[in-house]
This record gives sequence, structure tokens and C-alpha cells, in this order.
Amino acid sequence: MDVTPSVTTFDRAYRDGDPPWVIGGPQPAVVALADAGLITGRTLDLGCGAGEHTILLARRGLDVLGADASASAVERATARAAAAGVDARFTVADALDPAGLGTFDTVLDSALFHVFDPGDQLRYARGLAGLVRPGGVVHLLALARAGDGPEFGPVIDESEIRTAFGGPDWTVEAVQRTTYRGVVTGALAPSIGRPAGTRVDEPAHLARIRRS
Repeated sequence: MDVTPSVTTFDRAYRDGDPPWVIGGPQPAVVALADAGLITGRTLDLGCGAGEHTILLARRGLDVLGADASASAVERATARAAAAGVDARFTVADALDPAGLGTFDTVLDSALFHVFDPGDQLRYARGLAGLVRPGGVVHLLALARAGDGPEFGPVIDESEIRTAFGGPDWTVEAVQRTTYRGVVTGALAPSIGRPAGTRVDEPAHLARIRRS
């Protein structure tokens, strides 16, 4: 990503309809983490968007807070949780300036890190160090650069994760390949070559990063 998109860009995306990352439910990779018992303790869903993962984890009894810089996203997430009958908590917060959110055992980042430019990736990792308790974990799901076709959204290389979290506060324990599910929008359809409304599973990284 050359320049981190503005919050206004995301507010507009949520106001204008369903962005391509809103699939009506949680990401399969995140469900797999939850099923494996790898999301534990007080949890922050950072960049929660429409709230699918916060709702999933709250429904499973976790102490979870969903946070997003976009007020439109938080409004949508709150309404979605109410409609689902789930007591889920959300707040508007800037992931690049997260002071005041508290401390957490687990942070879930589903498609947030990859929207940042390199400088903001470093800033983000530094900010997270103040949120995650020693021994806590960040689970980071991000679109991967495939290099052989059109890109569904912002994509990163594994090296960007390792660079941002390369300081003494963090240990990158694993980076696995997985998929990220999205919905082809009308704007994306010409470049993706798939009809609008098609669900696609795109190459992604799933990183486990431990707070020192």
C-alpha cells in the first residue's frame, strides 16, 4: 500500500452499501482460530468493520471489544449485533493511536494491517505493544501478494509482517498461508473477471505474533 487510506474512505464504503470484505459472516480462517481455542482471554477485534468477528466471539462467551476508526462501521456493527440478539461491545478508535482501549490477552486483526503503508505498519506495531499483555498474541489475517493475477484488495508480502513486528516487543511465531473470503462488487468485477456478487477465496497470510 503506497498511502494509508483515510477514515473517510472507509466511512463512505460502509454508507454506500456492502464493501467487498463484508460477507455476512466471519472469515473462515477466524472461525478456525476460534474453533481451535486460539482466541482466549480479554480480546480486541481491531478494525472490526461490520462486527462479524466480535459477534462470533461474544456469542462464544469471550470478553471481546470491537473497535474501528470508522463510525459508520461501528454503527453497522452495533445494529448487526442487536439484530442477532448478541450482547457485543463496540467503540470508535484509531488503530494507529489506540491509547485508552485498555490491555488485552488477544488481538484479532482481520484485514487491517494490510491497508497501512510501510510507515504506518511500523506505527501500528508500536501501538499494539501498549495494548497486548506480555505473553499475549496478535492473530493477523491479511491478503497476500500472489503476483499472477488481479488483486482483490491491498496485498502484502510476509516480509512486511516480519519487518513491522521485528522489534524487541514482538516474536513472529508463525506465518501460514490461508485464504481470505470476499464478495466481488460491481466496481471490482471488470478487473477480477467475475460477476458482481461472486464469493471468492483469495490468498492470504495468517500470522501469530507473541508479545514479549
